[in-house]
Amino acid sequence: MLTLTILSTSDTHGFIFPTNYVKPRAHMPFGLIRAATVLAAEQQSAPGPVITIDDGDFLAGSPLAYYVAQVQPHADPQPLVRIYNQIHYDAEILGNHEFDYGTDYLERALNASDRPVVNANILDATGRPLFGQQYRLIERDGVKIAIIGLTTRAVLQWKNHDNVSNDVHFHTAVSIAKELVPKLKKIADVVIVSYHGGFERNLKTGKLIESLSNGENEAYQLLSEVKGIDALITGHQHRKIATTVFDVPVTQPGYRGEAVGKIVLHLEPSKEGGYVVTDKSAHLIETKDAKFDQQIAIHSHQLDKKVDHWLAEPLARIDGDLTFKSAEKARMEETAYTEFIQHVQMATMDADISATSLFNNEGHGFENPITMRNIMTNYVYPDGLALELITGKELKAALEKAATYFTLNLNGQIIVNPAFYSPKLRHYNYDMYEGINYRINVAKPVGHRIDKLLFKGQPVTEAQTFKLVVNRYRAGGGGHYDMFHADKIIAENKTPMSQLIADYLRAHSVIKASVNHNFEVVNEPDNA
Repeated sequence: MLTLTILSTSDTHGFIFPTNYVKPRAHMPFGLIRAATVLAAEQQSAPGPVITIDDGDFLAGSPLAYYVAQVQPHADPQPLVRIYNQIHYDAEILGNHEFDYGTDYLERALNASDRPVVNANILDATGRPLFGQQYRLIERDGVKIAIIGLTTRAVLQWKNHDNVSNDVHFHTAVSIAKELVPKLKKIADVVIVSYHGGFERNLKTGKLIESLSNGENEAYQLLSEVKGIDALITGHQHRKIATTVFDVPVTQPGYRGEAVGKIVLHLEPSKEGGYVVTDKSAHLIETKDAKFDQQIAIHSHQLDKKVDHWLAEPLARIDGDLTFKSAEKARMEETAYTEFIQHVQMATMDADISATSLFNNEGHGFENPITMRNIMTNYVYPDGLALELITGKELKAALEKAATYFTLNLNGQIIVNPAFYSPKLRHYNYDMYEGINYRINVAKPVGHRIDKLLFKGQPVTEAQTFKLVVNRYRAGGGGHYDMFHADKIIAENKTPMSQLIADYLRAHSVIKASVNHNFEVVNEPDNA
């Protein structure tokens, strides 16, 4: 018998160090610098051949990754890629956030990378992989191993961006797997699918847990319809999964290097030649107690110092308070921080109305003085702004969509709809608005919760038109906001919002905190 070990990381998002950057010198239970130590230990102790795969989303997501792409004098990905090159990976899968800084930047990153790119479903006009190869064949200890790389359809959110090549043609993960798996099964003993995407159904019951309309996650369908997959690595949802689905071992190792996926396949020689899988198991190895990898520490030291110096730069002082203690409460009752972000967006784009989110629960607003650290840990996505011309009807539809963020528990208390934190945290899909006065009444049915909507003191009519500023992700319909579309965009500012905020602060050395409480979230039944 021979044992094959498959190790994987995913969604590290450029978090080399164990910090979310909210506070300096943090030592949190994640980071590539910890995951690398776990990978090395597992490789050394494995009883047989080992395959290592990164399942994507490494190039963007952390302040460090942003600094490399947007702040240093030349947008050169090499300082970040050089750190990842300290880990030996047999394959690199493209994540959707690999496209955040454009295809030219991605191409330079991949050219600097030691990892072979495996990409089967993002193609050019001729039907060839836009980057890398459709699959990789490896032979280890006489075992022939095929690796197929697939990427979530969420990558299409970036297709309308000018810095992403128009020569991008996407095929679904399921359709490509149906084509490739039977072909590779004839020439390989083991077929591994590494999919930067997640599960659209409950793994035990098969019950649908998210909309199928955009096909963002299709791992359940992949396993139910494609036979011959021996191991499936997943990502994108930032979940921690180690199980078997349809008798196929599956892993998903969380977010920011908090775990390493480990699939073990036991192989026996086949009578027809080659090997067959006789047993399998899936595990997650937490990295929280792992020591720092010394090679990564050496290669990242200077970059870390530069990033820390940049994050500490003071930009403006505050007259008042722009912090908040609870993100949950801040989504129900407007804060001065949220109003400030709205004002920056409206001033930048000359908009009537603005919408923005609190993207996660880690930020807590701007401290005094405001630094780049405050900006980068509150506005975490490197996206620009778009101005859309929308109708009152579309505005109401967008507000109703945002209102689905809330639900009521058995005691009648307003809570977050579980669909926004499971299977993946989606706080970024709840928007708050400025420039209008509105009320969300959670007691009312979904689709009928906006029971007050005023613009300049007058009720909004369906036929009214407004200039609305939102981030470019939302402007393209991101987050299932189908009422927004790229065709409605009348102006854009492609400068990342974090830079727009910094520029605004440099031009306004004192920021006066104010809040007009223009929205309410209530539970008021009709018979109250």
